[in-house]
Amino acid sequence: MASLAERRVQEVEMVDEAEAPVNPQARPEELRILEALLFAATEPLDQSTLAKRMPDGVDVKAALEQLQADYACRGVNLVRVANKWTFRTAGDLSWLMTRETTETRRLSRAAIEVLAIIAYHQPVTRAEIEEIRGVVTSKGTLDVLLETGWIRPRGRRKTPGRPLTFGTTEGFLSQFNIEAIGDLPGLDELKGTGLLDSRLPTGFSVPSPSDDPTLREDEDPLDVGELELALAPAAEPETGEGGGES
Repeated sequence: MASLAERRVQEVEMVDEAEAPVNPQARPEELRILEALLFAATEPLDQSTLAKRMPDGVDVKAALEQLQADYACRGVNLVRVANKWTFRTAGDLSWLMTRETTETRRLSRAAIEVLAIIAYHQPVTRAEIEEIRGVVTSKGTLDVLLETGWIRPRGRRKTPGRPLTFGTTEGFLSQFNIEAIGDLPGLDELKGTGLLDSRLPTGFSVPSPSDDPTLREDEDPLDVGELELALAPAAEPETGEGGGES
């Protein structure tokens, strides 16, 4: 049987081991590499980009999920936006950054309506936006949304006049902290928040949005330089009985 002195020595050794600092080298190397890559990046990185910098045989998806769990309760969180990974200030601490944010211009009601239509109905043309809203849409409204970087010209509709089609961007997802366009609220959620009248017409539905960049069968690709032309002034259509921008 161990003597009292021997037991005391063993207890001290156990305390020393418990209080010993964790060796950073004991942490999985793939997690340390991911941390370094993500902290150094100036923009979110997708899984395939990260995989190219990782050692062979590493399950990058599992490592990202582990790293995300490690940072879940910290001051910065690992989040996925538009299928890309980035570190961001924890949501409950965002108030600390308020003095450092830039005051932005408030969007008009018309711009918010147009942005919502593009998000849910993309790819959509200006004429289709006007048909949904029931009023003529000012080109200035589209210009404001283009300048924010939240929408982009996708292509041209294969119809007379070949009008531009519009869709949302990764900047839109990042601005509103949406992981994927499919996470936009559905009909029941919109009703619950009071954004839709509970007395909707029979058969009313909210489309399932998709921001797949692949052009559809009814779209032609944009010609070289057309992104600049998309912002050039264009003749305004005549305003009918439906009225102008509101």
